[in-house]
Amino acid sequence: MDEYPIKVGSMLYTLVDPNKGHEVAYNRWYERDHFYGGCMVGPWLFAGSRWVATRDLKDLRFPHGDANLLTRPDDAGSYVAIYWVHEGRHAEHFAWAGNQVVELYKDGRGFNERTHAHTALYHYGETVYRDPDGVPIELALDHKYEGSVTVAVKRAEGVSAEELAQWVRTEGMPPLLADGPVAMGSVWTPELGGDNTSQAPMDLGTPAGGEDRTLQLFFTESNPAECWDRFVDYARRLDDGGLATVVGAAPFVRSIVGTDTYTDQLW
Repeated sequence: MDEYPIKVGSMLYTLVDPNKGHEVAYNRWYERDHFYGGCMVGPWLFAGSRWVATRDLKDLRFPHGDANLLTRPDDAGSYVAIYWVHEGRHAEHFAWAGNQVVELYKDGRGFNERTHAHTALYHYGETVYRDPDGVPIELALDHKYEGSVTVAVKRAEGVSAEELAQWVRTEGMPPLLADGPVAMGSVWTPELGGDNTSQAPMDLGTPAGGEDRTLQLFFTESNPAECWDRFVDYARRLDDGGLATVVGAAPFVRSIVGTDTYTDQLW
C-alpha cells in the first residue's frame, strides 16, 4: 500500500448499554451531541464510527460465563463507538478529552441512563489485510463496512508477544480473511498504567487487562453473522495451538446514522 503521513496511533473503544426504556434517547444524545462534542471536535482524533449489537448478534458471542473477560455478563454492551487518534498525539488528545467530559457534564450535556460494558484506550500494533491493495486501517471507520468484530485475546503463560504476533499474521488471520467478506484484522494493546480515563464521571466496565492481553478488530463487508463460523474456527485454532485463548468475541453491524434503527432490537 502507498504510504501517507496520516497514521493511526491509538484508539478509544467504548461499549455501552442504554438503560432499558432509554434506548432512543441515548442513541440520539450520543450521535447528535456526544459523538461530536465529546470526541470528534477534539485535537488529533481524525475518525470515528458507531456499531450496534442486536439481540441476535449478542447471542453469537463467546465464550460464556467467567471465561468472558470482555463483557460481564456476556450480552452486556449494545453500542460500540470506535475512534482513531493520530500517531504520536495520544497524550495531547486525551488531555483534552479528560477536561472536555468534565465540562460537558457541568453544562448538563451528559447522559446518566447508560451503563458502560467496556470502555478503554488501546495502542495500535499492526493490520493483516485480505487484499494486497485494500482499504488501509486509517480509512476503515469511514469506508462504511457493514460489520465489525471485536476479539479479545489473552496470551498463554510462557508465550512471548512476538511469538503470538507472528502466528496471528502468518497462520491465524490469513485463513480467516481468505476468499471471504472479512477485509482486515487489526491488533491493539491496552494502555497500561495510564490515567487518561480517570476523570470519567462513571464506571467504565471491564478492564482492558495487562501485558498478556490484545484486542483485535475486524471489518466485514457483510453482516458478521453470515461469516461467524470463520471466527469460531479462528478461536479454535488459536486455543489448539496453545498460544492464547479468546476471552471475548462480539459481532456488530454499523449503526444507521440519523435514525433510530435497531433501538427496538437490543434486548
